[in-house]
Amino acid sequence: MKYICLGYYDKDKHEAMTEGEQQAMFDTCFEYDDHLRANGHWSGGDALQPAENALTLYWKNGKAATTDGPYAETKEQLGGILVLEARDMNHAVQLISQHPALKYGTIFEIRPTADLNEMMKASEQRRQQKTAR
Repeated sequence: MKYICLGYYDKDKHEAMTEGEQQAMFDTCFEYDDHLRANGHWSGGDALQPAENALTLYWKNGKAATTDGPYAETKEQLGGILVLEARDMNHAVQLISQHPALKYGTIFEIRPTADLNEMMKASEQRRQQKTAR
């Protein structure tokens, strides 16, 4: 089963680290990511640019509107996502609890992915019925 792991970090804490400390952190984290890949637990992932580069999109007055920045102001910023392959939530927790980023203050939110296959099939059938008329 797939789990999305959202990694949150404290930007001020990260910026207070020396370049050497940052490099050591990234090296240990990437090494663990390699371990996850080698053992079939890595399904994907990406780092995110800083929240200052974010754009929030929402619906307002009948159309899409935007606001610069993240949706919520928090001390922790979403720094990246990791798509994990695990047997169940306990296994996902076990794998992420070993991630070195935790020791550097990263907080992980782990969520199981939703299987939308049946919902998508039903939607496709409804849409086909509308176009057949």
